[in-house]
Amino acid sequence: MNEIRPWRTIHRRPSRQIMVGNVPVGGDAPISVQTMTNTPTSDPKATIDQIRRCEDAGADIIRVSCPDVESTAALKQIVRAARVPIVADIHFHYKRALEAADAGAACLRINPGNIGSAERVNEVVNAAKANHCAIRIGVNAGSLEKDLLEKYAEPCPEALVESALDHIKLLQDRDFHEFKVAVKASDVFLAVAAYMQLADAVDCPLHLGITEAGGLIGGTVKSSIGMGNLLWAGIGDTIRVSLSAEPEQEVRVGFEILKALGLRTRGVRVVSCPSCARQGFDVIRTVQALEDRLQHIKTPLSLSVLGCVVNGPGEARETDIGITGGGAGKHMVYLSGVTDHHVADADMLDHIVELVEKKAAEIEAAAELPAEAAE
Repeated sequence: MNEIRPWRTIHRRPSRQIMVGNVPVGGDAPISVQTMTNTPTSDPKATIDQIRRCEDAGADIIRVSCPDVESTAALKQIVRAARVPIVADIHFHYKRALEAADAGAACLRINPGNIGSAERVNEVVNAAKANHCAIRIGVNAGSLEKDLLEKYAEPCPEALVESALDHIKLLQDRDFHEFKVAVKASDVFLAVAAYMQLADAVDCPLHLGITEAGGLIGGTVKSSIGMGNLLWAGIGDTIRVSLSAEPEQEVRVGFEILKALGLRTRGVRVVSCPSCARQGFDVIRTVQALEDRLQHIKTPLSLSVLGCVVNGPGEARETDIGITGGGAGKHMVYLSGVTDHHVADADMLDHIVELVEKKAAEIEAAAELPAEAAE
């Protein structure tokens, strides 16, 4: 029920499109959500189990670190088990990049400049070409090249962008163009300024992130401010929320950022009040329970949960399903913005979950019908 209005429209920066496995990145493709496993990649069972949880949360692309030969040896099994493209995170050891490409990685996360000699860069690029593997150039304020730190005295937007352009040239000189670029920093101002400068300088897809953002709450806030600013400006083709939290939480936060900006619509969008003395039911605990019980819903729809009649009816008019707290343990339920029936306090949670599941099934069924039948 959240119709498109001109003042809600974001005009995305034009970029060329690449493929990361079967996921298009850039161009007019949806902004993809990524995360990264934190299990030892050399333990394929633990890594696959974590990948499965991230897939269930909606991850489009998942990255795994490959610091040693044991990790790349396990990668083939991991890639085969995954339902989404796997990115191999490589630092310094060019042979790990060669092994990862041969093992089926859809993308290599590298900095061409720290792979080594020109011959080694050539080998990595040739392996990527032979295996139809993309490359993600990952520039980070915490690991800038020494010559750039000497030139600029400290990490700054110009240094991050110059590093990115140098790495891009290494790939373009070898006629390799299936790459995306990130210029991450833990400082929000630094990251946003660097991405804005880079967006003006290149046409390749950009991978957004505020690196080392912090824990679940602090990191979510920093990531939302930084990436939200860029996404609102139309910059960004794929994102990763970097949290000191389980990777599936990164995925959920990523989707919430995109949903708030109308850039992705996966799952239930919850509108809820912070609660006050007027509330007719425990709003906070109700929302927590609903968010937990509705994680399996992938169909985009909206749900409003308001504790009283001050804003409840108005919010309910804009959502697919709504509930507003009433007196004597009875609460008003709205369907498609219209008052429909009451529900008792004791039955409310189960009833709302049932309504959401029913609405999601109706939407999915309608989407599968031919256009004439749907009308």
